[in-house]
Amino acid sequence: MLKVDWTDAENDLIVADYFAMLDDDIAGRPYSKAEHRRALLPLLNGRSESSVEFKHQNISAVLKGFGEAWIPGYKPAFNFQMSLADAVARWLALNPGWLGRLPDTRPAMGLHEAASLWVGSAPTLSNQPPPQELEQMLHIARKFDVAGRDERNRALGRAGEERVLMHERATLQAAGRGDLARKVRWVSQEDGDGTGYDIASFAQDGRPRLIEVKTTNGWERTPFHITRNELAVADERRSEWCLFRLWDFSREPRAFELYPPLDAHVSLTATTFQASFN
Repeated sequence: MLKVDWTDAENDLIVADYFAMLDDDIAGRPYSKAEHRRALLPLLNGRSESSVEFKHQNISAVLKGFGEAWIPGYKPAFNFQMSLADAVARWLALNPGWLGRLPDTRPAMGLHEAASLWVGSAPTLSNQPPPQELEQMLHIARKFDVAGRDERNRALGRAGEERVLMHERATLQAAGRGDLARKVRWVSQEDGDGTGYDIASFAQDGRPRLIEVKTTNGWERTPFHITRNELAVADERRSEWCLFRLWDFSREPRAFELYPPLDAHVSLTATTFQASFN
């Protein structure tokens, strides 16, 4: 049988249906993939159930590139057409509230175990995806400016900083350093942006920790923005500064830390330039 590319109309239909399932999945509401599939099939151009299932996996891969959550039951499948990424972008443009959503990540007061985050190892060259998969995801991130989108999402950034603030206080409290926990400051809220870090905390031995928080809803390799000032402070105060990378925020917030020099861990790409008259 001759393979026929999916039309924009078909892509829009299946993307909308996928997001309906994803919304239920994130909220913990029961839903039936089979029922969704059966309702969708008559609206498509004679597509088989297997092709619809595979398209769902393609959408998961696209969402991974967008730095968004996806349905765990649909393992990301790559080598998708960029027209599918365009369809996801159209849906997001029509539903701006999706990107503005925030999870209920506030633990009950006094439950320090709940306030602490899982902090793991940072991504490395040895555990990166296969080149073709990584290139497709990076292409989406560049084309749709995923890093810029998350940077402009002030509510997401603020919620991430607050979550890390709670983590720092809870960690120190659990280590018997309540004296230090009480001194942890949310600098970006109390003093404003421009200091080059968001939270002033402490190591358990009392050494300062200057924490810059970068939050995304997507996977751990989702690109993020960092300012010239943040890089300068990281370089000037190397022994104190760290980047706290918070990811999968909308589902199960997890994190890792990066320490200067940052270019030993990530590729730094200039995205804007200052124009001066001669």
